[in-house]
Amino acid sequence: MTETETANEAPGEHVPTPGTPPQPAPAHRIGIAVVGAGYWGPNLVRNAQQTPALRLHWLCDLDEEKSRRVLGEYSTVRATTSFEEVLADERVAAVAVATPAAAHYRLVRAALEAGKHVLVEKPITTSAAEAAELVALAEARGLVLMCDHTFCYTPVVRRIRELVHGGEIGDVQFFDSVRINLGLVQPDVDVLWDLAPHDLSILDFVLPPGVEPVGVSAQGADPIGAGRACVAYLTVRLSNGALAHCHVNWLSPTKVRTTLIGGSRRTLVWDDLNPQARLVVHDRGVDLTPPDELTDAIRHRALISYRVGSMVAPALVEQEALRNVMAEFAAAITEGRAPLTDGRAGLRVLQLLEAASLSLELGGATVPVGIGLDSALSEAQERAATR
Repeated sequence: MTETETANEAPGEHVPTPGTPPQPAPAHRIGIAVVGAGYWGPNLVRNAQQTPALRLHWLCDLDEEKSRRVLGEYSTVRATTSFEEVLADERVAAVAVATPAAAHYRLVRAALEAGKHVLVEKPITTSAAEAAELVALAEARGLVLMCDHTFCYTPVVRRIRELVHGGEIGDVQFFDSVRINLGLVQPDVDVLWDLAPHDLSILDFVLPPGVEPVGVSAQGADPIGAGRACVAYLTVRLSNGALAHCHVNWLSPTKVRTTLIGGSRRTLVWDDLNPQARLVVHDRGVDLTPPDELTDAIRHRALISYRVGSMVAPALVEQEALRNVMAEFAAAITEGRAPLTDGRAGLRVLQLLEAASLSLELGGATVPVGIGLDSALSEAQERAATR
């Protein structure tokens, strides 16, 4: 192999590139309604219409005329301003929520109480306590609660997860992401809550079993006087001693979308702005001589050696991630299983965000990640029982 190659396979055992091949429409399609006709709602409408296992019945928004404009040619889909009307429709088995985050808890809870499966845009709610209540409610009623962590359904992130979980890169040693651009300064959240959920959801998705966040520290700055952090650096300490670092920034004149995941065997470099080689696997790194292999003759030498190998760019099929989101939502409902990015995943991301916000208030101090998921869910169940 030459130093830089393009290949159909990543190093090691072949893992098929994930994809969702076209499927014929099933005999029974899952009735679904989309709530919210703003920025993300039209994308959900289009992909629901193009998912064979789903049948879109409603688009609900406070502005009915906006809904009608979004629907356009979809004449069989009804527009409404009444969420209660949607929930009362027995044909609707599932609801996709794409409203501002402040409305998520109320809408998702009402849908679950009405016996509907729910797909909700991130963040799942604005607080971990509310998210835990929704997760507990969905699990108690046997309903699917799925978070739209869209990046986790791109072919590149799915391949990264396979390489990490399959041991191709060895033990995870670091995670480093940069998500910067000259972006829209949000009126209600800081840059951490606006951009970091993308990277934190990816981190949660790709970490191997047994490795989890244990502490969070964050530093931010507001150089333009916006009243909230516009530049931030977030560090997550992992249970295996590794660090995950995220840089988010609204003020950069250039757009950068890169993620590096270093392992004891290989390092993954994901550049989302490079369609020719979104993912490159580097067989380069640092090796440490095991203590049991040291002899008296070499103890005085450095224990570190550097490994220089090839670089491979796995072939990835370009697909719209949201189509895979819809397919996974439908499959989880049909198969009666938890989706890949379930409510628990949304809760874990919220716990990291809340810890980061507290760290900002404390000047960058390391904050332990919130109580474990089982404890959080137990507390949510106890609160529900006392109502």
